Amino acid sequence: MAELCQISLLSYMNVTLMDYFPILELPEEIQALVVERVAGNSFTDLYGLRASCKTMKALAERSRVNHFYDVLSIPMRLNMPPELFKTCYAERNPSTLYMKGVQFFFTFNLQEEGLAFMKLAADEGYERAVYTYAMTRKIFWG
Repeated sequence: MAELCQISLLSYMNVTLMDYFPILELPEEIQALVVERVAGNSFTDLYGLRASCKTMKALAERSRVNHFYDVLSIPMRLNMPPELFKTCYAERNPSTLYMKGVQFFFTFNLQEEGLAFMKLAADEGYERAVYTYAMTRKIFWG
């Protein structure tokens, strides 16, 4: 609750996050890690971070950041561009691997391939994939 009060207070005082937490003073490697973690937590926050300054935009446009997106957390009203999905898939983004696995298994009835994709996503630590993979194996193979 205290964090919510701080954020709303910062908004009220018209102070940006950059003023509150001078991320640009950190080494570039640490800045990149922060951007990657923001990408993994919230697509909306990532785009807010991108809009904050040129340095953050450049860091957010690095290809490695696409690995951390949770494409299922992108608001549905924002149609995800196919290029972004392809880029995330090429970088073995866990949420895209999970989506492919579910699609292959349940839609195309390609059970081995679908389960393999779900396992890849689960091995990356993607929570939805861990649960779905375990339950699918339990239900279909006892």
